[in-house]
Amino acid sequence: MAVLLLAWEGFSRSGVLEREYFPPPSEVAVALARLLGEREFLLDLVATLLAWLLAVGLAVLVAVPGGLLLGSIPPVRAAVGAVIEFLRPIPAIMWFPLFSIILVDGPNTKIALAAYAAIWPILFNIVYALGEVEPGYVETARSFGLGPVAILLRVKLPDVVPFAITSLRIGATFALLVVVSTELVFGGERGIGIYVVRYGEESGRLDIVLAGAVVAGVLGYLSNTAFAALQRKFVAWAPGEAR
Repeated sequence: MAVLLLAWEGFSRSGVLEREYFPPPSEVAVALARLLGEREFLLDLVATLLAWLLAVGLAVLVAVPGGLLLGSIPPVRAAVGAVIEFLRPIPAIMWFPLFSIILVDGPNTKIALAAYAAIWPILFNIVYALGEVEPGYVETARSFGLGPVAILLRVKLPDVVPFAITSLRIGATFALLVVVSTELVFGGERGIGIYVVRYGEESGRLDIVLAGAVVAGVLGYLSNTAFAALQRKFVAWAPGEAR
């Protein structure tokens, strides 16, 4: 990373890269420091964070019960499988016109779109995890008199949790991507994407645009790091995790 930034700095200042379009990292760092001290930007950052967290929470509320249901009851999975496979490949952004009509635009639209994007990795990882539970564990539990609910809670869920946390790491990244993308493309009242367009892109200030990208990248990095630490600490029985 240091080599990349130094090369970028040198190429930008020497004229190999057009400074107007590729401002050196030092200028981006100055712009970033200024943004973090600016009330307007901080309000937009908080708006993006809240939308992101609400989207991830909504995705968890839908995907976890849905994944447990589909993974535990094959007839239900067979009944709705075609619909799910039809909806899953559709990019969340393509639903913006419909969602904006139903939800009357505003922050609700980007939250719903981000939740839609985050649902699928969580849902399918849980379904996959339930399908990969060792049959011998289930049979052993049955031989000890455990019923279906007890088997789900005491045998299957411990196998599912590592996959669920991994899927949360992926889903949270998708949600952040969609929140910021929706702000950049469709605008709105608040959000770092909206700030970048308003004060950076429209005025040709690429340092502001890149500083906004750095903020989004840091948010995604911190989210992934937090979930990874959570997994190492509380899911020590998962393959490859610390014990």
